[in-house]
Amino acid sequence: MAKTILGIDLGSDSLTLALCRNGEVKKLGEASVPDGLVREGRITSMQAAGELLRTAMRENHIRASRAAVVLPNELCFLRTISMPRMSAEQLKINLPYEFTDYLSEEPKNYLFDYAMLGDEKTPPDENSMELMGVAAPSAAIEEYREALDKAGLTLVKAAPAECAYIALIRDVQRRGGGAAEYCILDLGYRAVRMYMYQGDRHMVTRVLEFGMKNIDDVIAEQMGVDVHLAHSYLVSNYEDCQNKEFCVSAYNNIAVELARALNFYRFSNPDSKLADVWLCGGGAANTAMREAIRFNLDVAVHEADELVRGGEVESWHKYVAAVGSTMD
Repeated sequence: MAKTILGIDLGSDSLTLALCRNGEVKKLGEASVPDGLVREGRITSMQAAGELLRTAMRENHIRASRAAVVLPNELCFLRTISMPRMSAEQLKINLPYEFTDYLSEEPKNYLFDYAMLGDEKTPPDENSMELMGVAAPSAAIEEYREALDKAGLTLVKAAPAECAYIALIRDVQRRGGGAAEYCILDLGYRAVRMYMYQGDRHMVTRVLEFGMKNIDDVIAEQMGVDVHLAHSYLVSNYEDCQNKEFCVSAYNNIAVELARALNFYRFSNPDSKLADVWLCGGGAANTAMREAIRFNLDVAVHEADELVRGGEVESWHKYVAAVGSTMD
């Protein structure tokens, strides 16, 4: 039986939707998020979030009853853990202790989940096991559940972006493609996130405290407008502002910082043979930004559509995490 599910990626500035059936995209949609609705990954008004979801689904002609949510990085703790081999019941008891040094509240206030690591080429160890564990605040999950309920949706899955990208990488591998290592660059509005993988194994996520907002700030200063109008100028390419010298300089500044972060990863992981990056996020839809990254990074730069399947879309960059969230 075909499984249809709506992937939801709700950020502080934008909402993206991906209706998928068995991993194949059927419909996509997006909407702007009102200021203050999402703060540090938490929903401030479930009623308003539900209305936003309902309106975005209606305007994009999306009908669904089941939903998967991409959890913001701010909410999740993600660890690769080696443990003595044990049963699922024993693991349920012991897994919270592996996060004791990372949690800001009592473990009882978190939900924990895990995925076993390893592949067919690596026989299981009789005495130990390796897994990727995740912890997220129970209250935050309930906020998403309530917001989705107000939009007529049932929450069936919630996972961090790292897991969404793992699902996409595995799907590419099943289709006979893929690379030995991945760097997925999410060019967000307030931050850039670098997700590093060896095969489908997550290695590290690095959050860089700059994003496309930096471009808005430059436009606002150079063209004498407020930052909200500057953002509309950038999106609509008003007076070809995307290609103005001051914007190109800002793109290059971001790209240089990305190159430094990439070099630091290689220095910290001397065995890494990373040679490819994939561009995602709203900023990756900007052609000049993509070209600046290609010029400054000594790796092959790939478009986001290589990670997804189904549908014809002008730009897949915004929707990648939402699509991955729907997949096993």
